[in-house]
Amino acid sequence: MTTGEQLDLIDRLRAQAFVDTPVRLGRHVSGPGYHLVGLGGTRDFWEDDGSYRVEATDQIGAEYGALTQALTDRWGEPQVFSPDSLTLRALAGEAIPQPWQELSHTTDHLHLWRAEDSWLVVCVARWGEDDPYLLMAAVTVVDPP
Repeated sequence: MTTGEQLDLIDRLRAQAFVDTPVRLGRHVSGPGYHLVGLGGTRDFWEDDGSYRVEATDQIGAEYGALTQALTDRWGEPQVFSPDSLTLRALAGEAIPQPWQELSHTTDHLHLWRAEDSWLVVCVARWGEDDPYLLMAAVTVVDPP
């Protein structure tokens, strides 16, 4: 998916109504007050000898950089947010709202923009050492906790 296609998808999500009950369709999750979608990614690293991991890191980094620059051009400088505190708060028993809960388990930082009445969030997610990198975007009216 090109950066232009990613921006188009984010714009469509901004215009799309939120659902009352969480729904997951492949890489797209919607729930009360949020949409979370995968915009692209790498293959997994289960049988990699290490050579693909370097290439994949460069690839996803370039895609992430292009998308964050395009959103910065549109919405101004982002806030960069580390979800580490959310993970600690969740471990202490605090309920973290979606999409922040899901995002906090998959990345070490998020880029956030305030876009009129919603937040735009972009990150590179990864669930485990050998799992693929996934470029993610969220549109939400739920303020960061």
